[in-house]
Amino acid sequence: MRLPTADVLTLTRRYLDLIAGRDLSPSEKEAFIAETVESYEAHVNRGFLTYRKSVTQAGQFAALEWSGQGSILRDLLGREYIDALGGYGIFSAGVNHPKILKAVQAQMARMALNSQELLEPWRAALAKLLAAVTPGDLGCCFFINNGTDAIEGAIKLARLHTRRNLFISTLGGFHGKSLGSLSLMGKASFRTPFEGGLQDVRFVPYGDAGALEDQLAVLDAVGQLPAAVVVEPVQGEAGGVVPPDDYLPRVRAACTRYGALLIADEIQTGMGRTGRLWGVDHAGVVPDIMCLGKSLGGGVMPLSAFVSTPAIWEVLIPNPIIHSTTFGGNPIACVAGIAAIEVTLEEDLPRQAAEKGDRILTALGALRRKYPQVLTDAHGRGLLIGMEFPSDEIGFQCAAGLFKRGVLVAGTYSKARTIRIEPALGIPVPLVDEMLNRLDDTFREIAATL
Repeated sequence: MRLPTADVLTLTRRYLDLIAGRDLSPSEKEAFIAETVESYEAHVNRGFLTYRKSVTQAGQFAALEWSGQGSILRDLLGREYIDALGGYGIFSAGVNHPKILKAVQAQMARMALNSQELLEPWRAALAKLLAAVTPGDLGCCFFINNGTDAIEGAIKLARLHTRRNLFISTLGGFHGKSLGSLSLMGKASFRTPFEGGLQDVRFVPYGDAGALEDQLAVLDAVGQLPAAVVVEPVQGEAGGVVPPDDYLPRVRAACTRYGALLIADEIQTGMGRTGRLWGVDHAGVVPDIMCLGKSLGGGVMPLSAFVSTPAIWEVLIPNPIIHSTTFGGNPIACVAGIAAIEVTLEEDLPRQAAEKGDRILTALGALRRKYPQVLTDAHGRGLLIGMEFPSDEIGFQCAAGLFKRGVLVAGTYSKARTIRIEPALGIPVPLVDEMLNRLDDTFREIAATL
């Protein structure tokens, strides 16, 4: 219901007062929590609240995210949480990394957004940096705001370049939820309600290079070769699923043989998450197009990109605004990306991810032997790890039990019984060990009920 202007201004002034940092009494905090829950239920993605442990498991007062630093988050009531989720992969550099914040604050003081007509220097600078750190001849960039947008751009570029319409994706793959990217989704529950996106998509089992080779041979025989094969170097939403060592090289060879582009979805695996700067680096593979996102903005700004080679990019040159965006490549997002690259390389976050990932997987192996009725498997690469449970209910009990113990984790979009561990790559080792201790306590509690 539309309110009088005076009432709206009363609300905005109160909210801005809180944003500015006014201290709240305990009763004011409790009232603001209740107001937030009410506003969520009435106005924000209705039905969303029932899925949030911050509401269902937080006790009398829901957890309102209020502040954070590094790998610690705090709610409005001052309760602390070890962040083992990393914002689904955006906080690879940690929450509020000071170097990234400093860069963004400096640019905001100068100019937050761009006019669209003058050249934007930091967009050019970030593109130059990405050309310097991505594999092979990749180096032509288009900047957008989120991973789904990057996939959409890659789809359009592949169709323009190859003059083909068909795509091949993988079972369990996750590439976004817009109609184009959703068409590549390897899970029916997200696809079925919105059938009618890209019609020409084929699916093959992830990690099975032979199945892909067979599918390409069939398509070749009937004259329906694909524009591209879209694949994650490690499947993220499926729960840190690592393919065989020869998988990506065989996928690359098959794409080359049949003239299809290889699109690597590095939105979650990129920027060091798997223990190398890019997930494809483990296999020494160079894709034709890479999609980047999540941690590219340093956990401070939304930022994504699709990156390709000069030869493929030629099809965009006659009409460079055939694909465009209002906010993509804006100054504050690009300086966040520049600082994120600096932090990733300077702090050697890929090495940290590899070492800490090995530590966690070793500990999970011991916990699996200790609680076989609770944890059935653990897998992943670097700090993209999935824990497998016998049922969705036990998976939820694990996530809820950790929440009550001050550790944030979450299930995956593809499998509710799979819980992800995806913390900041620089998470201190003592926090890793404390998280594992609380995980042991949680498993012990669950095992006692089975």
